[in-house]
Parts: sequence; C-alpha cells; structure tokens
Amino acid sequence: MGYTEAMTQFLTDNELIVRLIAFFSVLLVVAGAEALIPRRALRFSRWVRWPSNITIVFMNSILVRLILPMAPIGFAAYAAEREWGLMPQLGVPDGLAVLLCVVLLDMAIYFQHVMVHAVPVLWRLHRMHHADTDYDVTTGARFHPIEIVLSLGIKLSVIALIGAPMLAVLIFEILLNATAMFNHGNIALPLGLDRVLRLFVVTPDMHRVHHSVLPAETNSNFGFNLPWWDRLFGTYKAQPEAGHEAMTIGLDLFREPDDQRLDRMLVQPFRAEAGEYAVNRRDWDG
Repeated sequence: MGYTEAMTQFLTDNELIVRLIAFFSVLLVVAGAEALIPRRALRFSRWVRWPSNITIVFMNSILVRLILPMAPIGFAAYAAEREWGLMPQLGVPDGLAVLLCVVLLDMAIYFQHVMVHAVPVLWRLHRMHHADTDYDVTTGARFHPIEIVLSLGIKLSVIALIGAPMLAVLIFEILLNATAMFNHGNIALPLGLDRVLRLFVVTPDMHRVHHSVLPAETNSNFGFNLPWWDRLFGTYKAQPEAGHEAMTIGLDLFREPDDQRLDRMLVQPFRAEAGEYAVNRRDWDG
C-alpha cells in the first residue's frame, strides 16, 4: 500500500475524530487570540450570541449526519468505486488529483457563495450568517440548516463531477472549517503579516469587509479559504470604506439583541423582505 492509500485509509477510518480534533483545536486557538489581540470591540456580549451560534453548529452537524450518514468522504469513496468524474476518466495520478480537487472544491464554494448572494430566495437563507452584528470565530459556522442541506447537495454534485478522491475531500473539509473560523476571527494581525498572508489564504481583515453593512462591501471578498478567486473574478475589495474599527458589521435588519436568539435566527428567512443586499440589485452604490 502506497503512502497516499495508507493516509487515505487512516483518515477515512478516523474521519470523525480527526475532524473533531481539528475543529476544537482551531476554535480554541482563534478564541484565545481574540481574547489576547482583539481587532474590534464587540457590540454584544458573547453570552448574547455564542449560545445560539454554537447550538447552530451542533444542529447542522447532526442534520448532515442524519441526511448522509457516510458524509461527503463516504460519498467520495462510493463515487471512486464507480470511477465517476473527471480525475478517474483522465487518469490523473493520485497525488496530483488530491491537489487539483482541493483547489476545484474551493472554487466551487466560491461560486456557491456568490450564488447565495445573487438569488434573493437563497439570500434569505444566507443572510442569517450576515445578521450576526459582531464578527468572531463563531460567526464562521453560523449558517441556516436549510442552507447547510443545500450546500451539501452542491458539494456532493461537485465531488461526483470532478471525481474527487476521499483524501482530497477530507483535506478540503478540514481546511474549510479551519479557515472559516480563522478568517472570521476578531484578531488584530500585524498589517504587514496580513498583506503577506492574504496572498495565500483569506485573512480576517480580508473577509471582514464581506460582513460590512454596506451592500457594495457585502458583495465582495466571497472566498473562504483560497483568496485568489476574488481577484480573478473581480470581487476583491482590499479594505472597508470606514476602516475595520469603525465599520458596521451585519445587516440593516435584525440588529436587536433578541434577533441573536436561536428561535429568531431560524425563522429569519421567513421574516421581512429580502432587502437590498442581493447581488442582482443594482440600486446601491459601489
């Protein structure tokens, strides 16, 4: 058994424990950095926001396991047995296939992110993520369960289409969770370090722009992991207009403390109008 096969087997057999260790390790490191070097003062206490945000994470994790017990990694194994997708059909070597598929999966997530901003009915689902009036590590996992199910379906389709190996899917899942927590961190990185890092990964200052209350800034910097797609497709914005300390986080809706309650978060897609944020609305400046 080669190295790639052995690593794939190990990670597949221990997928859940590997993901849990990665999740909690990054969560603790980022939360610790937020306490030591915060970028912004929080509008609301963590006690107002964190219980709902963290509960959503566990709800979504359970939901995904109930809908697809074998998870995307298991689906990748199922697809590989049947030689579905681009990589097997082209005979791409295993190592290169893993690298290419991690990049392609990340690009797919970028386009998915643009899509949920562009289609008003999908924006209603996604805006729960943006309705957090503060920006910290828990914001990175705050997504409506219906959006999580939609995202799962898209992810499985992409896995089947490109023939992503199990190892690529697992690496991508771990990287996506880790970088989402990192780039939503309320962390004051040195500006010089931020300039270098954002050439290779989406940084907190880069992604924070995307959580601005201004629609023209909300509809920029869609990347979660790799920063290249925003530059390539013209959606990159280097800094917020008001600066990071003064910018307003969130939406013009759902700004009260009660809106951070779990029950109100779950019904947000069915409350109020879609608003002025969807990409296909052109009545905002920017």
